[in-house]
Amino acid sequence: MKLAAFASTVHKWLALLVALPVLFWVVSGFFFALYPIERVRSEHRMAQGAPAPIEVAAIVPPAALLLATAPSKLTLQQSPGGPRYLAEFGEGRAVLFDARDGRQLSPLTREAAVAAALAHLNQALAVRRTDYVTEPSPEYRGALPAWRVAFVDREGLAVYVGADTGQVSARRSDLWRLYDGLWAFHIMDWRDHENFNNGLLVASAALAFIVTIAGIVLLPYRLRFGRKRA
Repeated sequence: MKLAAFASTVHKWLALLVALPVLFWVVSGFFFALYPIERVRSEHRMAQGAPAPIEVAAIVPPAALLLATAPSKLTLQQSPGGPRYLAEFGEGRAVLFDARDGRQLSPLTREAAVAAALAHLNQALAVRRTDYVTEPSPEYRGALPAWRVAFVDREGLAVYVGADTGQVSARRSDLWRLYDGLWAFHIMDWRDHENFNNGLLVASAALAFIVTIAGIVLLPYRLRFGRKRA
């Protein structure tokens, strides 16, 4: 009976401490189960189809750019504005070149970023605003600098385009923002929304584990007491 009394005390008081974290875990976990991650990432808004072929005869030979810029990696790409080379320099910033005449395209202009964002989508949308992003934020922690192209859209869609690469690096919607906020509560990292090894989460999980063990210890005593009352 001493063990039962001790387990009952631990179960009761620790349960009060972990009730709120457990509520957050259950509510956020239920939300995560309801919405497929593909929809959260707005993959259903992406344009489908094979890229247009590149006329190799009409492009600048890659050897010319390799000798002129000495990149660590050179990639030939197709884009809405035509073929282009993406030159990468290890830890340095990438540089985009027009593959037809070798002209440097990066950093992208506002108009070029909007064209890249629209080409990435499967429907035409009006642009609400564009912003040049140079610092990471809770909504975007990808490659910088980048253009944020926000659209007039019932889902609150915004597309991020790398200013150096010309590539779409992220899609954000109201559903994603809600998901990300709940994820912050789920892992108890309200600053970066990434660290699920933080002390608060570990401590809460440990307390929830102790509450569960105490409940298991109490179970046979509760069943025995229930049979006696019956």
